[in-house]
Amino acid sequence: MPPRKKRKSAPALTVVSAPDHISALPDSMLHHVLSFLPVQAAVRTCVLARRWRHLWRSTTGLRIVGLDDKKHLRNFMHHLLVLRERTDLDTVEIKLGVFVEEDQTHVNLWTRFAVMCSARALTLHVSGPLRLYLDDLPLVSRHLRTLDLHDVDLPKSFIDFAGCPALEGLKMNLCSVSVGRISSCSLRHLSITGCHFGLGRRVIVSAPGLVSLILKLVGSSDTKTPCLESMASLETARVYLGLNCADVCLNYDDSGHFCGANDKACNNCVPIKDDGSGDAVLLGGISSATHLELRSLPRKFIFARDLKHCPTFNKLKSLLLNEYWCEAPGLDPLLCILKNSPVLEKLTLQLFLMGQNNKLHLKGSYKSMERPSAISRHLNIVEVKCDVVEERIYEVIKLLCAALNIRFIFE
Repeated sequence: MPPRKKRKSAPALTVVSAPDHISALPDSMLHHVLSFLPVQAAVRTCVLARRWRHLWRSTTGLRIVGLDDKKHLRNFMHHLLVLRERTDLDTVEIKLGVFVEEDQTHVNLWTRFAVMCSARALTLHVSGPLRLYLDDLPLVSRHLRTLDLHDVDLPKSFIDFAGCPALEGLKMNLCSVSVGRISSCSLRHLSITGCHFGLGRRVIVSAPGLVSLILKLVGSSDTKTPCLESMASLETARVYLGLNCADVCLNYDDSGHFCGANDKACNNCVPIKDDGSGDAVLLGGISSATHLELRSLPRKFIFARDLKHCPTFNKLKSLLLNEYWCEAPGLDPLLCILKNSPVLEKLTLQLFLMGQNNKLHLKGSYKSMERPSAISRHLNIVEVKCDVVEERIYEVIKLLCAALNIRFIFE
């Protein structure tokens, strides 16, 4: 029997360690990368290597996120604020789950720490049965550029933005505002959704440099529509007067008549001389916009009241309206705003939508070269979006065809 051949031994494996490209980055870049992590995760990177031991102390941002163990988060933040270097911050994001009474003092402390560290972007989001009540102290920062607030109770001193000359973006969602005036010369982007204004009168919004505006009165807490002062630089505005809007005509009927048409003003529709609204509440302030979206539930009298003093929309090119503008006899509100929009190019009507998707899309075109002399000669696109062509839709389309000399086709 021939002798067995000896097997050749396998070559020894050579362990090659991949180069640590991340650790090779400069400190400034690693500080920026760590700012995207929750603060707990950012601190835990100190065990990776000697190189990472102290990087967390100088991150350019803080993401304070607490959903479960709030007591642990409060203790953690107490030590972090003591040990962290006093370097400037770009962003501070505080997002808590169910907000409780014990969180009040701590969140106010973290907020003031953010301002002290020259944060450029500050986010405060809480949820639960309680709102975050901020200390009634002035907000003073020459560095703050954006402020994002959710479910926050805002006292008068905090929302006085005279001490924030660089503030450009402000978002307020489900906040309670105890102030008669919101004023900022630097503000360019403003979003107010579902907020409650608790002084019983119209809040005046003065932001002459505003470029974009979102105003949505939604929710279940009644509040009066804010009065908008002139915004000469405005480009885009989206306004929705929903359930949260307390400006309801008590004499409104199914024919689309408000108190002004019946000469019997209800208690809500009676003009209030000291409400700061002058001739118009909304339309006068946003008349310089290029793109407008104006929607309202029935019975809300603000737009109907403003139309009596309808301004001229000299820059308006695209306009989106809902069925509110088509419910009055003869489409009077719709035709009024069209006659005051001399350069309008596109009109979109979203009528009686039940869901999020538009099932039907009708596009209008002029029957001939002639069009009503009072309507913009630039108006080339008229769209109707709806769920089904029911009787209400059919009546609106028929009136549009007669008033604008157009015909519709399905797309």
